[in-house]
Amino acid sequence: MEQKHDNILGLIPARYASSRFPGKPLADIGGKPMIQRVYEQSCKVLPYVYVATDDERIASAVRNFGGRVVMTATTHQSGTDRCAEALAKVEAELGHQFHAVINIQGDEPFISPVQIELLASAFADAATEIATLVKVADNQQDLFNPNKPKVVVSAQGKALYFSRSPIPYLRGADEKEWHEKHRFYNHIGLYGYRADILNKITKLERGTLEKCESLEQLRWLENGYSIAVLETQLESLSIDTPDDLEELKRRGLV
Repeated sequence: MEQKHDNILGLIPARYASSRFPGKPLADIGGKPMIQRVYEQSCKVLPYVYVATDDERIASAVRNFGGRVVMTATTHQSGTDRCAEALAKVEAELGHQFHAVINIQGDEPFISPVQIELLASAFADAATEIATLVKVADNQQDLFNPNKPKVVVSAQGKALYFSRSPIPYLRGADEKEWHEKHRFYNHIGLYGYRADILNKITKLERGTLEKCESLEQLRWLENGYSIAVLETQLESLSIDTPDDLEELKRRGLV
């Protein structure tokens, strides 16, 4: 009997090298390595989940907790590129072709299965090429934080543009009131790709827009690919630095 989402592959790209937090995937989160927590949350929704890594220390940790792992090259510039290689290797290993891939951030140990399920649901429509999540930016701090990219969404639920700046510009309104006068969206960095589209977008050259904003999804838009946008009410909680981890401990979340 076919399992729900058995045509969707969950991939968790994980690198050991990180300028801000070396060895981050193996950081202890309440007695488990961070990567294990992400993996376990993902498996609540997807029957096929793999950690895609280029480091044997991470691979060993995944095997130790009984997870699936696929080794990838050390030369990838992004998680998207790593996912493309991992997809080919997993399909060859399983003898099973996937319709879509979900790229799950390895630094979000508390990622909600509800968000993964929401993203997976976008691929019930066979025409969906790429999908991602957004959340309303309901405060000035988030709206003007360049580390929280904003998304402009069309009436059809497609991404029109991503920017580190708050867009659109509200002419004639005080910036302190922008978030009250317009429905702005923050981007949640969880992606899904139709398998054939994933293999195409990783062959694209970096475009002008991506170079300006340092946002790889602009490369896809600039080349005419469609990104479906789904809204979540849940806050994303990523751990980028050791200080982030200490903050979670102070808040009693770890």
